[in-house]
Amino acid sequence: MQKQNYQILLEQTLQNITKQHQRPKLLLHSCCAPCSSYVLEYLTQYFSITIDYYNPNIAPAEEFHRRANEQQHLIEQMGLEDVTCMIAEFDPTPFLEIAKGREQEKEGGSRCFDCYRLRLEHAAKMAKNNGYDYFTTTLSISPHKNAQVLNAIGQELSTIYDIPYLYADFKKKNGYQRSCTLSETYHLYRQDYCGCAFSKAEAMARRQQQP
Repeated sequence: MQKQNYQILLEQTLQNITKQHQRPKLLLHSCCAPCSSYVLEYLTQYFSITIDYYNPNIAPAEEFHRRANEQQHLIEQMGLEDVTCMIAEFDPTPFLEIAKGREQEKEGGSRCFDCYRLRLEHAAKMAKNNGYDYFTTTLSISPHKNAQVLNAIGQELSTIYDIPYLYADFKKKNGYQRSCTLSETYHLYRQDYCGCAFSKAEAMARRQQQP
C-alpha cells in the first residue's frame, strides 16, 4: 500500500481554513515541550490551541512533572496568548495495563502503537466533549514515531467519536530540525528517551555501548 503524504493533507486543510476566514479550536496532544515547539509555531497561525498533556507512559513521576512544567514554561516563553495547557494527573496505570506482557518488546512495535492510541483516544474524547473543531498530536514530529500508524489511529478515532482529526506529519518541511533549533533558542530540557521505563532502559543500554 502506498504511503499517504500527510503534510499535503495538512496543507489542504489549512488552505481551506484560511479561505473561510475561520480560527477553529484545536486540541493538541503534546508529549513534551521540544516536540510541541515547532508545532505551536506552525499551527498558531491558524488555530486557537489547547495543549492536552496526557502521557501516562512517562516514567518516573519526576520526569512526568519536569516535562509538564517545561511545556507550560515554553508557552510563556513563546508569548502564545491563544494557547492554553491542560496537565493531566500523573497516573501510569493505563499505560502499564496495555504494556503488560510486552515489557521486553523493542521500542517502535505494537506496544508503542497502543500507546499512541491511548493518548490519541484521550484527546479525541476531550475534543468531542468540549466542543473543539479538531484534535491531533505532536508525536509525528519525531523521526522515531510512525506517522502512517499515528494518522490511521487518528482517522479511526475521528470516526468513532465524530470529531475531525487534523492529519499531519510534522517532521516534514524540516519540522524536526526546527524543533531542535527552537529547543536551543528557549533552552528547553530535551530528554534522550521517549518517556516510558522501557524506552529509558533502551537509551541507557545505547549509552553504555558507546565508546
